[in-house]
This record gives sequence, structure tokens and C-alpha cells, in this order.
Amino acid sequence: MANQLRGNDLRQLGFPEGRAIGLALAQLQRKHLKRLSHTDQLALLNLILQTPSNFLTDLDWSHTAAALLPAPSRHIALTERKPYVTFGAEHIEAGAIHQMETAMKLPVTVAGALMPDAHFGYGLPIGGVLATDNAVIPYAVGVDIGCRMALSVFALPPQYLSQRVQELRNVLLTTTKFGNRDVFRHGQKMGHEVLERDEFASIPFLRNKHESAIAQIGTSGSGNHFVEFGIVEVTDATNEMGVPVGQYLGLLSHSGSRGLGAAVAQHYTNLAKDVCKLPAEAQHLAWLTLDSEAGQEYWAAMNLAGDYASACHHQIHQRVARALGERPLAKVENHHNFAWKERLADGREVIVHRKGATPAGKGVLGIIPGSMTAPGFIVRGRGVADSLGSASHGAGRLMSRTRAKAELGEADVRRHLQQHGVELIGGGLDEAPQAYKDIHTVMESQQDLVDVLGTFTPKIVRMDGAA
Repeated sequence: MANQLRGNDLRQLGFPEGRAIGLALAQLQRKHLKRLSHTDQLALLNLILQTPSNFLTDLDWSHTAAALLPAPSRHIALTERKPYVTFGAEHIEAGAIHQMETAMKLPVTVAGALMPDAHFGYGLPIGGVLATDNAVIPYAVGVDIGCRMALSVFALPPQYLSQRVQELRNVLLTTTKFGNRDVFRHGQKMGHEVLERDEFASIPFLRNKHESAIAQIGTSGSGNHFVEFGIVEVTDATNEMGVPVGQYLGLLSHSGSRGLGAAVAQHYTNLAKDVCKLPAEAQHLAWLTLDSEAGQEYWAAMNLAGDYASACHHQIHQRVARALGERPLAKVENHHNFAWKERLADGREVIVHRKGATPAGKGVLGIIPGSMTAPGFIVRGRGVADSLGSASHGAGRLMSRTRAKAELGEADVRRHLQQHGVELIGGGLDEAPQAYKDIHTVMESQQDLVDVLGTFTPKIVRMDGAA
């Protein structure tokens, strides 16, 4: 086959995390199974997933089937699933729902909610919100700790975008850096107080992360991270931004804590797995209690990574504003992939993990992006208890990265961008607009969670990749 199945394809089908995925992928490499079409392979795997006991004596699939059957729990057993609320359930894949169901069986789980942009992740699904009792789950926070959206609104008319495309394109090329290799050199760097934080010295694990944090500050990651110019349309006259109703030039950025956050996530997940032995399907949900030394360390490191992510955005926006010769009229910033100490309606203090979910407490402002060719929304949270004061963090993926690369053509994507008047610098097929859900459908599913104050429509987008 030209495009073989990957682990994420099986996870989206509903395969639990563990040995079954590796065993199934290995079997598909056998000559007689390799001849099957992509569709037939998925249909066969789905049949095995639904009725594994029927395949226990099958010459090809006995080991995979055995791995799919419930394994005896190890040191910590899962409990009966607690109830949770799902928003836009009809648009959420089976793999993400399975992950949320598993998370709701943890003995430390108190409450949960699933956002309408939800899709498969590691541990907690992206779009999952989980409240726990005195426990923090590194992989329920996520690898890109404190990943966030930041918006600057400038007192420039929308025509500025169409009249100065090349100038604005050059601004993005000279003021932004993406990926692991492209960083600001000596003389281009900007300092920030976050780099002077005590945690870099007081937490042993972070001591050798300081140098890379200094190197990467002010840069953006790869994947779905971007910096883009677009049209801000303010539609709510009572908005807290203090910006009159109308259209403006806007700058929107999406990125996180770079290598620092990824290292923190991996290190403390490994520590959590050592002290919190869970069944295979829940192993990425291992937790650290907040009264343990490791839990306190992770909490401090997580907050440092979140502040570092914010500093990166501040430097991006500062550089761009300087290049434009403008000061923004207003700024809005919100983050996801984080854990907060909050109180439920009954007064209990819990740790609320929002993995790919936007804080939407009463009166809290945020940005929920669509795709390169769909508007994002500037929102005000309503503080709905059922959602644990949360909303989606975007449109959410419709296709996995593997599927997008296999099914989408570069010419079609470029044509689609051109039809919408979008100039793209970098980017790949895995981030094509067609790989994402319809943001309007997602917003319809959460209209009770947020009020819309305005929109942001992308026009000049920069991502990782060749310019």
C-alpha cells in the first residue's frame, strides 16, 4: 500500500493505548494482509476491535485480540465511570470518547467535560477537561504546556492588508522564527524576566534546560503553530477590550512553551508512571499528588513553562508592532494545555486540567481560532458549571495528520487558499484547512458556553516550513 496505517489511525478507530496497536500494525505488514486496501484494513481492524473474543483462535489475529481483551489491573484499579457532559457529541470521533471514558474512571477524578472540537490525543483527549482531587496529571496537561492564543488589535483599516501584502509578508519573515533550528541570533535576542526565574536553579531537572530556553524564547513551534495577520471585526459594542465596533488589522499567534514544556511533560510523566501503576489503557493518565515532592516540582515547572510560553508571544507581538510602527489598541490572550486550582459549585477545590480547551469562566476573554480559511472568534466566557468553565480551543481536527497527507493534494490546497484570499508562508498538507472541522458547527455546539464579541479572519499566515 502507498500509505500504510499508523498508530494514530488505530487510536482514532478506538484502539486502546497499549500492546494491541503495535501487534496489529505488525500483522498488517504480512504479505496477504498488506494487499488489502486502506478501507478494508480499517474495516477488518474495526471488526476485531468490536468482537476480539471471536479472533482468539485466528492464526493472524489471536495475539491482537488477546491484547484487546480486558487485562487485569495492576497496582491501581480503575473505578466506575463518573458522569460527564459532552458538547457536540455527534462530531466527536470514537477514539476521543473512549479516552474520556477512561479518564472518568480514575479514582482521583471528580468531574469532567468534553468540548466540541475534541479529537484523539495522548492520555486525555484534546478538548478534554478533567477535574481531579489533589492530583495533577502531566499528560492531561499535555506536552506543549501553556500553549496559547494571543491577539493584538491595531488601529489600521482592513484595506491595509490588501494594499501591503508584500510588506506584511516581509514583516512576518523578519520578525518570526519557527521550529527547532531557526532561532534569533546574537544581537537579535530580547531579554525577559522569565529567564531569571529561580525555578531554573531550584528544580534540579530544569538546570540544564535554561540554555535552550534562552535560545528559543520569542520563537514558535512547528505543527499547527502560526503567526498571522488578518481582519478583526468587533461586533459587540460592550466588549471589555474597549475597542469600538468596526474592522481593524489584527495579529494572531498560536504557540507554546517550546522544548522547555515538552521536556517537563516527558520527565514528570515518567515519574508519575513509576509511582502510579495503572492498567495499560490508562497508563498515560498517571498522576502526581500535590502533597508529594514530585507533584510540587511539576506544579512549579508547569507554571514556569506557561509563563515562558506567554513571554514568547509577548516578544512576537512586540517585534511585529515595532516593525509596523504601531501600538495595539487592545490585546487578548488565553491558554490551554494547563492545570488550574479552582472551586466547583459545591465549594470543593479541584485541579482542573484543560487539554486543548479554553478557559471560559464568567467574564474571561479568549480567542477560538477556526482554520486558515475560516474565522476565529473573540469570546467572553459564561462560566457554565457543566463545562467546568471551559470552551473549545479551536475547530479541532477532522483528519489525522497521516490521513491529511495521504488524501489532500498540494494543488487543491493552494487553490482553496487562493479562493479565500489567503497568503501562506510555510505550512504543510497536515495543516490544510480541509483537515479541520467546521468552526461554525463547533461554535453552534457551545453557544451556551461563550458570548461572541467579534471575529478574526486570517489573510497572511506564517507557519513552519519553507517560505
